[in-house]
Amino acid sequence: MDTINILILVAVLAWLLQIALGWRQVSRFNTAFELLCQQGNVGVGRTQGRFKPKVVIAVAFDSNKYVTDSLLMKGYTVFSRPQSIGGLKGLKLGEIVPRLIFPDNQACQEALAEAIRLQ
Repeated sequence: MDTINILILVAVLAWLLQIALGWRQVSRFNTAFELLCQQGNVGVGRTQGRFKPKVVIAVAFDSNKYVTDSLLMKGYTVFSRPQSIGGLKGLKLGEIVPRLIFPDNQACQEALAEAIRLQ
């Protein structure tokens, strides 16, 4: 094999690995999101932009508009995992202030603001 064929093979293998890891990430998120949806009405917010880490936040509210659980997924890579946001559980919709929950993360503030706006 010459160098060009080896480079093409490496690129194809990297692309296939990216597809497999991306599918795994989406599958994890979908499973977590499905469990979240069973806990009440869910608002979802995400950030925009091309060259900054993406953030997706989903917040489940009960019938009285109290947070039952939440889901945060952020990062550049396919290795990011969904996680719960500790400071939200039990808060009422009107008590949620994104800049207090995420004082040092503008992207998370934007995603949370969108998620609660959709409630």
